[in-house]
Amino acid sequence: MIKLEKESEPIPLYTIGITYNVKKGLQSDVEDEEAEYDSLDTVLAIKNTIEDLGCNVELLEADDYLFDRLKDTNLDMVFNIAEGRLGRGREAQVPSILNFFNIPFTGSDETTLCVALDKALCKRIIATAKVRTPKYQEISNISQKVNSKLKFPMIIKPNAEGSSKGITDVAVADNMDMLNSILNKNLQKYNQPMLIEEFIRGREFTIGILGNGGDVKVFSPMEISYKNDCSGYGIYSYNVKCNYKDYIEYICPARINGCIADKMTHAALKIYNTLKCRDFSRIDFRLAQDGTIYFIEINPLPGLTPGYSDYPMLASMCGMDYKSLIKGILNSALKRYNMRGL
Repeated sequence: MIKLEKESEPIPLYTIGITYNVKKGLQSDVEDEEAEYDSLDTVLAIKNTIEDLGCNVELLEADDYLFDRLKDTNLDMVFNIAEGRLGRGREAQVPSILNFFNIPFTGSDETTLCVALDKALCKRIIATAKVRTPKYQEISNISQKVNSKLKFPMIIKPNAEGSSKGITDVAVADNMDMLNSILNKNLQKYNQPMLIEEFIRGREFTIGILGNGGDVKVFSPMEISYKNDCSGYGIYSYNVKCNYKDYIEYICPARINGCIADKMTHAALKIYNTLKCRDFSRIDFRLAQDGTIYFIEINPLPGLTPGYSDYPMLASMCGMDYKSLIKGILNSALKRYNMRGL
């Protein structure tokens, strides 16, 4: 009887680590304390997708033991979605460690992530690229005088947070008393400077970018349309993001004329390149009632929760499924490091 040799398992092309911070369900006086962190389901969705691409995957939570685990784990690349722990430079913590160990990783480096998270600093840099942004001021304490040139209404948000953290349904002030009340509350609650900026009445859009250099792809603008506006101003608050099905309709491609779409797309790419973003990012705009486009903020580390996060949602509406998106991010990074693509 002839014995048939057992077919060998395919050799994984790469060993990819995933660095992340996961929600723990911690009890806190700040209800959005873990807003920026990912659920375990998101981490596993990325893990399963990368394994389907023929790679081994190592899960590496960005906790007190990450440094030691990186020393002891043989990795070809890291897929980084870690938000970091504390401080306005927290998103730079994991990329800095990865660069310290000379481990290739997806996404923007520590310098870009630091600049992008600090909203006021980011706006100052983007202004050098001649991209319009609402007039703003950074407020560090309640006794600081508000610039008299700023006009109401004004929106108030923490200067170094993402995922709409610190943006409530009453984040827009119509007068100085209301502004001071929101400022006082938020300065105490978030223990960091606040950004106040003139609120742009109009429509809200977000644009996703994938890739680098000549391979960059800019997705069509997606409108965040308010079908049930609980704020009266149409703001993408933390409450709205958490309960988006009740408040939001996502429209992509957006119902705007080609000229405005082209201008918005051009501005997004200019911002991406000015900040030296890598591999992927998402950029938010407001379109004023007079047709003027305003840059609001950029997220070079956008959420990747399938069926929930804006970035994979807009990619899907533009014809790119979740597996292709994750593969695209990985391949963009692999090409940067002169490594074989998937």
